[in-house]
Amino acid sequence: MEEWRGWRICPLVCYDLRFPVWSRNQPVAPYDLVLYVANWPAVRRTAWMTLLRARAIENVACALGVNRIGRDALGHDYAGDSALLDARGNYVVEAHDQAGLFTHTLRRDELEDFRAKFAALNDGDTFELIG
Repeated sequence: MEEWRGWRICPLVCYDLRFPVWSRNQPVAPYDLVLYVANWPAVRRTAWMTLLRARAIENVACALGVNRIGRDALGHDYAGDSALLDARGNYVVEAHDQAGLFTHTLRRDELEDFRAKFAALNDGDTFELIG
């Protein structure tokens, strides 16, 4: 986990999105934002968008997915669909098939207020990942 401007960030890569336990938020060391840097192909865009939303909801955290766009040298297409979701799973920024710089100001007080009202992170069982 990294911290930037008071936000605790969990950086992951695209394949991690398929395995919820790798991004599981824990009350002992919670994060506020999970960040996926991805090369998610267009043929699996529905999974990308669905799983990104699921990670936000289940971890009561914002989720940011930054995905490539265009076609690679092997002819694989990438749809983009970079997005920022709030802890409720609502899209607050959607890039769709556009390349560019997109901005949005996240409000920590909104996240903390939601977590105080819906304290699901406190009910998770303890576990340990063994590699």
